[in-house]
Amino acid sequence: MKKVLIAGANKSIGFATARLLLQRGYYVYLGSRSLANGFAAIEKLKADGLNHVEVIQIDVGDDESVRAARIELGRRTDILDILINNAGINGGLPQGALNSSIEQLQNVINTNLLGVVRVTQAFVDLLRRSEQPRIVNVSSSGCSLTLHSDPSWKYYDHKSAVYAPSKAAMNMYTIALAYELKDESFKVNAVCPGFVATDFNGHRGSGTVEEASARISKYAMIGNDGPTGKFFAEEYNPNTGECPW
Repeated sequence: MKKVLIAGANKSIGFATARLLLQRGYYVYLGSRSLANGFAAIEKLKADGLNHVEVIQIDVGDDESVRAARIELGRRTDILDILINNAGINGGLPQGALNSSIEQLQNVINTNLLGVVRVTQAFVDLLRRSEQPRIVNVSSSGCSLTLHSDPSWKYYDHKSAVYAPSKAAMNMYTIALAYELKDESFKVNAVCPGFVATDFNGHRGSGTVEEASARISKYAMIGNDGPTGKFFAEEYNPNTGECPW
């Protein structure tokens, strides 16, 4: 049974992704900053007969928490097949280029970019023991420099000087990571789940968490002939799924 760690999986898209992968026969380590919230989440899953799930307490924005999570997971398994870096924060409002605070930027970058770096570096040794290791970094089409430079794009006026830069930087890290692992059996991709109605955006999104989880899981389960080092946003591009950087 293949094993997956999902950061930020106690609710919303992360929780739906955990559910889908459990249904597909994966063993899920459900990453949650709060142990109480994590246990509550797995009780919901187990009530539906999805029992191959455990909680891992992890705050991706905290070095010590990530180190402790790696030690704890190492006690439970010596291999990890999939890492899904889903944990993230939006940074609150305002997010203008002239009125966003340095502290606001630092907090969001610490979670959305540095959190991905922390977790990936901490768990890559377990991933290297898998025959088909996969890393999915949850991104957003809203961080595409190309799209935000196109006045015809439907979200052109939805600029963010905090959240979008953090995810754009994460995308660059994804490119560098995929390149560094290109001679191994890794597949590393950035995936936008779509504009999904969750508490992350005040439930303003038009998509569902089920649609989002299907998009993320697709690239978590790709075969050896699948892509690596790509940016996918199937809501933007239903044909190939690929999104411009």
